[in-house]
Amino acid sequence: MSGVAAAGEPARAAAGAFPASAASGAELERIVAEADLGGREPAGAVGRAVALIAGAWSLFQLWYASPLPFVVGAGIFNDTEARAIHLAFAMFLAFVAFPATRRSSRTVVPAVDWVLAAIGAFCAAYLYLFYAGLATRPGKPSTLDLFAALAGISIMLEATRRAMGMGMLVTTGLFLAFVFAGPWMPDVLMHRGASLQRVASHMWLTTEGVYGVALGVSVQFIFLFVLFGTLLDIAGAGNFMMQLSFGLLGHLRGGPAKVAVVSSAMNGLVSGSSVSNVVSGGIFTIPLMKRTGYPGVKAGAIEAASSINGQIMPPVMGAAAFLMVEYVGIPYTEIIRHAALPAVISYVALFYITHLEALRYGIEPIPRDRIPTWRERALGWGLGVSGTVAAVAAVYYAIEGVRAVAGIESTWPVALLAVVAYLGLLAFSSRYPDTPIDDPAAPVVHLPEPWPILRSGMHLMVPIVVLLWCLSVEELSPGTSAFWATATSMAMVLGQPALLALFRRTGGVGAALRRGAADLWRGLVVGARSMIGIAVACASAGLIVGAVTLTGMGLMMTDFVELVSAGNVLLMLVLTAVVCLLIGAGVPTTANYILVATLMAPVIVELGARSGLVIPLIAVHLFVFYFGIMADVTPPVGLASYAAAAISGDDPNATGLQATWYTFRTAVLPFAFVFNPQLLLIGVDSWWHLAVVATSATIASLAFAAGTMGWFRIRARWYEIVLLLLAAALLLRPDWVIDRFYPRWESHPPADVYALADRLGTEQWLVLRVQGQSIEGDDVSKIVAVPMGEGADGRARIRAAGVTLAQLGGTLTVSDVKFGSRARKLGLESGYRLVAVEVRHPGRPDDSWGLLAGMMPLALVWVLQGRRMRTAGGPGAARGLSGGHPGRTGDNPP
Repeated sequence: MSGVAAAGEPARAAAGAFPASAASGAELERIVAEADLGGREPAGAVGRAVALIAGAWSLFQLWYASPLPFVVGAGIFNDTEARAIHLAFAMFLAFVAFPATRRSSRTVVPAVDWVLAAIGAFCAAYLYLFYAGLATRPGKPSTLDLFAALAGISIMLEATRRAMGMGMLVTTGLFLAFVFAGPWMPDVLMHRGASLQRVASHMWLTTEGVYGVALGVSVQFIFLFVLFGTLLDIAGAGNFMMQLSFGLLGHLRGGPAKVAVVSSAMNGLVSGSSVSNVVSGGIFTIPLMKRTGYPGVKAGAIEAASSINGQIMPPVMGAAAFLMVEYVGIPYTEIIRHAALPAVISYVALFYITHLEALRYGIEPIPRDRIPTWRERALGWGLGVSGTVAAVAAVYYAIEGVRAVAGIESTWPVALLAVVAYLGLLAFSSRYPDTPIDDPAAPVVHLPEPWPILRSGMHLMVPIVVLLWCLSVEELSPGTSAFWATATSMAMVLGQPALLALFRRTGGVGAALRRGAADLWRGLVVGARSMIGIAVACASAGLIVGAVTLTGMGLMMTDFVELVSAGNVLLMLVLTAVVCLLIGAGVPTTANYILVATLMAPVIVELGARSGLVIPLIAVHLFVFYFGIMADVTPPVGLASYAAAAISGDDPNATGLQATWYTFRTAVLPFAFVFNPQLLLIGVDSWWHLAVVATSATIASLAFAAGTMGWFRIRARWYEIVLLLLAAALLLRPDWVIDRFYPRWESHPPADVYALADRLGTEQWLVLRVQGQSIEGDDVSKIVAVPMGEGADGRARIRAAGVTLAQLGGTLTVSDVKFGSRARKLGLESGYRLVAVEVRHPGRPDDSWGLLAGMMPLALVWVLQGRRMRTAGGPGAARGLSGGHPGRTGDNPP
């Protein structure tokens, strides 16, 4: 849980050299260090100096995010200044923490690295150091300005190579080369090009390049969330979640595999590093999976597939959630709401896959020391559910009560209430032993009871509650919410050892307090080192974004994809998915999302609109993000698969291929929610509607998993696989069936636009059919769904959405589209004329009726396999049809 990984070439080299036997604990620690922290650990005074600089970076970020600068009236930095300081820390640490080559020392920092670190930090901070002077000469850089810019770009490219490997360096270099080579490119890619002076100024001395949106998000949001996850892990939350998952699920068939899935989902709440998730959880679950009957390749693949899914699990989502706030233009809480259901469905499907694999290999559950009766189980679940509901209600009403009494001065009383709650939970937990750390190499598997684990670590959930409360109830900004959650976790790390010693009366409170202080400092240092690669990735991605804006590459990509796909939306999405996978093969998740969101997301929006398909902007960005993260498991550079193979001792490429097969159930979801936005809870207007959408989508994902695994109730025959995949498609797109019989839209004249908008509420779509000319002068006809803003009437709501309409003769024309609005991002431009307003056809039944068509082939497979099971003599005999048995260690085809 150490944050969002930005793995470099040393990590890839280490991963590619794994021996055939399982890696040792020291080897696994080295893998994570190479991937997340840089791998270089100098000793003595140099090591302390590096730690001091890293810790100072964390303290700066905490100061910048806190309200203290405004309270004391000093140390206030604007956004541009903060970005420059942020990058200066990252550049300096990149050269002292990341070795130049595989053969470079991991304990000594060479003199050349100190020089590069110093020059790189100076060039990065140049925008802050000479901010006033640069403001007086915009577009007219001095000689020193150009020297700092060119040196900064060059040194940053070397930092990119060290922190993220050759893949990101080559990608960035190609985009920079494209800027200069424009006049010599083929016609479809030709542009005017740019001078060296213009490129240097655009990329380094403005906020259009390196210091753009991506680095701003890294400063404001990502750093604190990474630090938050690091501190929680040091406090013991990672082990607590793992052990709790094992206690709850270990007794099920294929329990260790199901533990890997659930614990990765829980870790995904606060972490976005697929590599560290694999190692922290896999070192425990992969050996257990192998000991219970899973082949090593499949054990590693299950852990890798579940770990990369942590990046699609809100609220952190591998830092992409914070970037989407800027790219999509909606609040952070809305990003979480839209992303939640597909993430849960994906984990449910993987959970089901592990169950099918357990059936295939005849894996029996791990027995408990004592098997509870059904009454005890029912009582336990009843108490657990009711206790959880009561605890949530108690927290909510206690805080609301304090706020009702204290009013606007409720901040400190609520904080005091949180302290009291934490102390009470810790005092309760201190009466019981700490959450145990199981030895995966032990010959006997001990299945822990969930309640003893839960009661020993309930206090660890307080910072997470603080985070979710600030985000969802107080509706604070992500940065402010992360600050208060991080401050809570810092206090917990600092005081927890001393408080436990006090509550348990073991003495040594002073020593425990010093240990807490040491843990806190280690968290600040590790959190900062985990951010080096991310900050460099965001800065390097800024170069790519700058190249796109400088050359107009986005328009070129639209024309290219339209030409290749011949205007077919499905083919366009497949092509986009392939591009995302290819880019992700050499680029870390954060940088990959920035790149594909800049290049490919506008392509989908534009071509979808031209095809008459209404695609929400958040669906487009989640689509490109989902396919970007899958590169973490796909060979030949899937780092999550390499890390899992290091633990299992099996072939990394075989593990990656199997993990890729498992992730197909995730790959189908982006296609589904592009065509069916209800999966993103768009257009879901009641709890009953939500239940129908969630249930049908989950069943569809399970049917797809069963089809790809070739197993439903028993081994499936080829025609049953076809029926399962057909059922999945129809359940994910019930509107397709309704479209065959009823039109989707009813057209109204443009004059009705204000009256129709008056019927809509905030965030409901006004669907406009418009015509106009593209920037090249070509006639364009498209359909655009504009989310309505707040207003007293239709005219005000349209204007609040960023759109101004004007009457020119007998034609309504789009006279202005606000810069940065969602309407602009959805492709609506000034000068377009309104042709029609589309509303849902009044005679069209609800799309949910189409779900019946999807259930029919699923029911048919259920009946067919039920007959075969009865003929074969029951479920026990049916397992024999698989050809697998408990003693089998070979690997079946996927």
